[in-house]
Amino acid sequence: MRKLKENILKLLVYLSVLFTISTLVLIVGYIFIKGIKGINLSFLFSDYSASGDGGILPMIITTLYTVALSILIATPIGVLSAIYLQEYAKKGKIVTCIRFATESLAGIPSIIYGLFGGIFFVVTLGMKYSILSGSLTVAIIILPVIIRTTEEALKTVPQAYREASLALGSTKFQTLYKVTLPSAIPGILSGIILSVGRVIGESAAILLTAGTVAQMPGGIFDSARTLTVHAYLLTKENGDIQGAASIGIVLIVIVLLLNTMARLVAKKLNKANC
Repeated sequence: MRKLKENILKLLVYLSVLFTISTLVLIVGYIFIKGIKGINLSFLFSDYSASGDGGILPMIITTLYTVALSILIATPIGVLSAIYLQEYAKKGKIVTCIRFATESLAGIPSIIYGLFGGIFFVVTLGMKYSILSGSLTVAIIILPVIIRTTEEALKTVPQAYREASLALGSTKFQTLYKVTLPSAIPGILSGIILSVGRVIGESAAILLTAGTVAQMPGGIFDSARTLTVHAYLLTKENGDIQGAASIGIVLIVIVLLLNTMARLVAKKLNKANC
C-alpha cells in the first residue's frame, strides 16, 4: 500500500513537470510559428510609419529605457527596505505594517497602478505622458518582488558570518556591506531578473502613463510606446496577429538575453566572494 502511494505521488510529480514543460513549449512554439516570418532586419532596425508597415526600433528603445529606469529607481528602494526589515527592524507593529503594505502592493492589479500613475505622475506632477511617468509607475509595481527576494537572500546568509565579522571588531554597517550583502548578491540579482521580466511584460500601466506615440523617443520626458503596448495596439486596431507574434519573439529574446547577462554577473560575483 505504501509503495502504491509512493508510485502515485511520483506519477503526479512527473505529470506536473510534463504539463509545465508542454505548456511552455506550446506557448513559445505557437508564437514562433506565427511570427517568425515577420522577423527581418527591416522589421528590427527601421522606424515605424503611420501606415503601420514600419519597424519596431522605437519600441525596442522605449522598452529598454523603461527597463533601465524602473530598475534603477526600484532596486535601491527595495534593497534598502529589505535590509531594514531583515537586519535592523525589531518585530512589532511597524514591521507588520510594512510587510502588510508590501503584500498588498503585490496583489494590486496593474491597471490600478496605471490609473494611479496617470493621475499622480502624469496630471498632478505635470510629467505628462512620458517614459519617466511609465518607469516610475512600473517601479512601484516591482518593488514587492525586489523586497521579498532580497529578504530571502539575506536570510540565506549564515548567522555565523555576521558573528565572525562582529567578533573581529567590525561595526554592524561594515558587516552589512562587506559580508552580508556580497553573500546575498546572487539572490538579490534573481529578484532583479524577475523584475525585469515583469517590466518588459507590463502593458496596462505603461499604456496609461507613457502613452502610445510610435516614434523614436528623444529622451525620458517624451511619450512613446513599448513593445507590449505596440503588440496590443496592433492586435486591437489592425487585427495583425502575425505582427504581434513577431513582437512576442523579440520580447522573448530580450528577456533571455537580459536574464543570461544577469546570471553571468551573479556567477562572477559568487566566485569572487568564495
